[in-house]
Amino acid sequence: MTSAPAPGGPSPAPADIAATTPRTPADAISAEATSSPVPADTPKLRPPPPGFVDLHAALPGACFAVRYATADNFTGAPLPGYDLPGAWLRERPAAALARAQATLAPEGLTFLVYDAYRPARASLAMVEWAGRSGRRRLVDDGYIARRSGHNRGDTVDLTLARSGSCEPLDMGSPWDHFGPESHFSHQHASGAAMTHRRRLRRALQSAGFTPYDKEWWHFTFHDEGAVPLDVPYAP
Repeated sequence: MTSAPAPGGPSPAPADIAATTPRTPADAISAEATSSPVPADTPKLRPPPPGFVDLHAALPGACFAVRYATADNFTGAPLPGYDLPGAWLRERPAAALARAQATLAPEGLTFLVYDAYRPARASLAMVEWAGRSGRRRLVDDGYIARRSGHNRGDTVDLTLARSGSCEPLDMGSPWDHFGPESHFSHQHASGAAMTHRRRLRRALQSAGFTPYDKEWWHFTFHDEGAVPLDVPYAP
């Protein structure tokens, strides 16, 4: 999940992750996604780094399903740096995301956030997994990156969901699916799925985010001065 290159800047690393096992169009999210605020019995997450905000606070009514903090991801284990299912972004991207979310409310929609800032150690663990599992081609083909826009805190993975229920809309392929079905304009995403992809993209682009054509869920807000960090989501 890489971001598109910033104007005048170098090309970024390729897309960094996609799931190996396709799920249903609803992606089995409704039962596990949570809407703000975080349940009271959840261990308290450390404050975000300076210049970052917690999306649970920045996006009231949004839904969250951070699978990298669980075994329910392509590696089969929680990723390093995800001791708790947090979702942070830098201040400017977070404010832009809130503006985008506001455009969806009249339609009874909100965002379902899969991943936001990602500790650098988690990206490295993805690359190591690819080597151990004989899936090195996923690095070569641009699905797993050694360095990601997520590490800078200005990139987010998300989809559209029904407000209240957190039921995700059909996008034609699951989040983090390795393959052309996840490309924005792939023929598999026809009818309602393509309509939903376009609605998601329109909401994010209107707030200043740049889409990534190989992953319909991946958007970057090129925040000047953003640098990679390795601060974990921890108690």
